[in-house]
Amino acid sequence: MLRYRFLFACIGLFALTAACTRTAPDTRDADIKAVKGVEAAWVEDIATKDVDKFASYYSDDASVLMPNAPIISGKDNIKAALKPMLADPNFALTFQSTRAEASKGGDFVYTVGTYSMTMSRPKDKTAVTDKGKYLTVFKKAADGSWKAVADMMNSDLPARSEPPQPRKHRSHRAARGHRRARSR
Repeated sequence: MLRYRFLFACIGLFALTAACTRTAPDTRDADIKAVKGVEAAWVEDIATKDVDKFASYYSDDASVLMPNAPIISGKDNIKAALKPMLADPNFALTFQSTRAEASKGGDFVYTVGTYSMTMSRPKDKTAVTDKGKYLTVFKKAADGSWKAVADMMNSDLPARSEPPQPRKHRSHRAARGHRRARSR
C-alpha cells in the first residue's frame, strides 16, 4: 500500500512539473498587429473631435505626459484636458507608429512613432502645426481589448533658448520711493 502511495505521489509530481514547464504560445506578432489596428482606429476617431471617443482608448488609470505640463492622470482628468483642445476649430492630430514591441507574456505593447498636431495660436488664432514623436504603452484589458496606460509626446521644435522672464512688479510704496529719489 505504501508503495502505491509513493507511486501516485511521484506521478502527481511529474504531472505538476510537466504542467509548470509548458510555455504559453508566443502572441507577440498578433498583439502588435492588434495594437496597430487600435492606433489606426484612434486616429480616425480623433478626427471626429469627440472627446468621449478620443478618451475611450485610455485605461481608467492612464497617464498622459504632454510637453511643458504636469502629468494628467485618470481618464476623467484626461477628458477634461482634451475638451478645450478638441473644441479648437484648427485642431487636428495624426500619428503613426514606426516601432512596436510586445511583451512575451502578452499583456503589454509599446509603440514609438511620429505625430503632427495643428492647433490655434493663442494670440491671433492662426493655425500652427507641431511635429514630434510619441511613446505609448498599451495594456491588455480583462476583456482582451488594448488600452493606453501611458502616453507621452515630445515636440521636434527647438526649445526656447531662454525661459520667459517674469515681469517685475513694484509695490506702490517702492514706486513712490523711487520717484522721491529721482526728484532730489
